[in-house]
Amino acid sequence: MKTIDLIVLVVYLVIVVGLGIWLAKRSKTTEGFMAAGGALPGWAVGLSIFGTFVSSISFLANPGKAFDANWNPFVFGLSLPLAAWVATRYFVPFFRKTGEISAYSHLEARFGPWARVYAVVCYLLTQMGRVGTILYLVALALAPLTGWSVITIIILTGVLVTVYTLIGGIEAVIWTDVVQSIVLTLGIFLCLGVIFTGMPEGPGQVFAIAADADKFSLGSFGASLSEPTFWVILIFGLFINLQNFGIDQSYVQRYATAESEKAAKKSVWLGALLYVPISALLFMIGTGLFAFYEAQPELLPESLGKGDKVFPHFISTELPVGITGILIAAVLAAAMSSVDSSLNGSATLTWCDIVKRFSKKEPSEATGMKVLHGATIVFGIVGTGAALAMTRVQSALDAWWKISSIFSGGILGLFLLGLIVKRANNVAAVTAVSIGVIVIFWMSASWIPEKYQLALHGNLTIVVGTLTIFLIGLLVSRIAGKEKA
Repeated sequence: MKTIDLIVLVVYLVIVVGLGIWLAKRSKTTEGFMAAGGALPGWAVGLSIFGTFVSSISFLANPGKAFDANWNPFVFGLSLPLAAWVATRYFVPFFRKTGEISAYSHLEARFGPWARVYAVVCYLLTQMGRVGTILYLVALALAPLTGWSVITIIILTGVLVTVYTLIGGIEAVIWTDVVQSIVLTLGIFLCLGVIFTGMPEGPGQVFAIAADADKFSLGSFGASLSEPTFWVILIFGLFINLQNFGIDQSYVQRYATAESEKAAKKSVWLGALLYVPISALLFMIGTGLFAFYEAQPELLPESLGKGDKVFPHFISTELPVGITGILIAAVLAAAMSSVDSSLNGSATLTWCDIVKRFSKKEPSEATGMKVLHGATIVFGIVGTGAALAMTRVQSALDAWWKISSIFSGGILGLFLLGLIVKRANNVAAVTAVSIGVIVIFWMSASWIPEKYQLALHGNLTIVVGTLTIFLIGLLVSRIAGKEKA
């Protein structure tokens, strides 16, 4: 990495950490640390939601997918407007009305303490896996760009995110996400500019080569449920995004930080509608890289293999000095804007749903701040440790995503059951979740003989699991209702 690129990167990191330190005075109370006093503008919260959507996984993986195949995964983002409509119509008013910062406290009122604890444990385990995955993948991408080791990058990124999240609370998370969203968007446009201007026959050559290779295809429109067709990815995206807006603490907590319900709704629409075109640009980078190296194959070493390594190679070899530093900062921004929300959300749940909920007497404000600070540090260490563990066991990546699918599907189905089926009681919920989790685990377990597996694409796991929990809960509730009658 050239000196100028290193300076750009260091300046960016200083700004991010400095912003967290500057906002420290506003997070001296538990309310300030978790909800920023409910005084943030909708546009800032919206950019924070957008930044959380664009993790380093999307920033690096989407171009790789477009390079290797086509735009089929882009269909995921097309579900966002519908998910945003559902969120602003039902989810945001619901959570604003409860007045709770925790996304899971209402589950106790509906089904008992077990439901709340179950959801919290699922979230915490999933987020630590997510933090580890993000830190690990961003380190793999940045190691060849910076010349630093994977372990060094993991530790450095983990420490920096933990520090500014610890000091500045949720307000630091949101305002640093605003900065990071701008940086990663700038990086995308700069990269596309270099690709288009670097084509031997001009920018139009990108579209000519890509069209000939059918790179803009959104996938098959057939009825198969065992392949990643347009419809399978669209339905998968809808359920994942309903999960994000409805049960993910990282998103739900932001509703409480907005200055009004109107601002909270605006933040959801801004985050969702901004992600769609930015996601398209990320896929355009992958398509552009395919055309770039098709036209100039001598610039791409055969040893690189799959497309997920092509984007980092392009950054390190083709971008001008200075712009390379901005792109490296953009990759880091995509990672940090996801990790910080996971750390703050995990600390918030530790305080609200575990310590405060199960304390025999009301804890003091000082105790609350100690718990929030301590939990942030602990989850930062655990997430960083998970990333370091993945340097030795790569299969842990797949394992964590499968576990995430099991946990997330169970919570979303339970949430929808409680929100929609008014007569659903504790028995219905326990029965539904038990059966639903078994179904999700069955669909996720690769060791089950093929003849006993469902002929469904893996992306439909959360769809089937969620519907199973909801429908079983509905059925049990109706049977119980008839018996009482």
